[in-house]
Amino acid sequence: MIVMSVVTALVLLALLTQAGVVAVQRAFPPQGRMIEVDGATLHVVDLGPRDSGLPIVMLHGASSNLEAMRRPLGDLLARNHRVILIDRPGHGWSTRARRQDSTPEVQARMIDEALGKLAIDRAVFVVHSWSGALGARLALDHPRRLAGLVMLAPVTHPWRGGVGRYNEIIATPVIGPLLAYTITLPLGYVLTEPGARNVFLPQVMPDGFVKDSATPLLLRPREFIANAYDLVTLKEAVAAQVARYGEISVPVTIIAGEPDKTVSTNIHARPFAATVPNTKLIVLPDLGHMVQNAVPELVKAEIETMIGKIVPVQAAAD
Repeated sequence: MIVMSVVTALVLLALLTQAGVVAVQRAFPPQGRMIEVDGATLHVVDLGPRDSGLPIVMLHGASSNLEAMRRPLGDLLARNHRVILIDRPGHGWSTRARRQDSTPEVQARMIDEALGKLAIDRAVFVVHSWSGALGARLALDHPRRLAGLVMLAPVTHPWRGGVGRYNEIIATPVIGPLLAYTITLPLGYVLTEPGARNVFLPQVMPDGFVKDSATPLLLRPREFIANAYDLVTLKEAVAAQVARYGEISVPVTIIAGEPDKTVSTNIHARPFAATVPNTKLIVLPDLGHMVQNAVPELVKAEIETMIGKIVPVQAAAD
């Protein structure tokens, strides 16, 4: 009797989840074009004037999608620059073909391929949080694609501890998918907003952020599982690339906050800046993890300063 009740409850939750997936996808449809890469599809939004010089590529962190980089920063930059926003593999409307697609190395290769298909030879990359490791990997493995790298509260080094027990459980075969396809979406609707508020601290989360950033897309089972794999494999991935950071030759600007409780500046941004030549480090007091939301004008100014220095050098080289 108990077993039948449990099975019935799981079936009902699975049906509720599938109905929720349909509703979420209708509420937040894709905004750009799909590009086939290495057995997967990347969702790309192309904003701003095409003839504005060096383009800007923006890559979001964990538990999010390209909309987290679009508002307000991407839209602000797109007034005067071509801006390419990409859903990382497995996130938003991008897919992934294999479990290994969770690593910065594989995602860097896929993004490099997509940019080649867009005929974007070089760009300034703007990366946030998890994508700090991805930006570093792009600079190491695909240096010709990068003209410069702007890192916002980046993850770059191994850290003590894990990434949350629930991510480890979701990344576990059998039990992870079982939970993801039954309770994650209903429970997530309750927990998403308070979780997002914590990431913003000590800043206050903007009104409407969860909706404006299409965060509910994360609650879909396939994306929730992909996000968990990204997180549980990240420490090993950055540990494998740390020794190479001295090879990075592109100009780098890092903007981070001292009280960031999500990604420690002392563990990540400071050691990276100390290792990588030609790096400018800006650490702001009272700045939390969501740098692109808290100080978009500062980020824009630093990106444009970098472009202003790169373009004359590039012209002289040509």
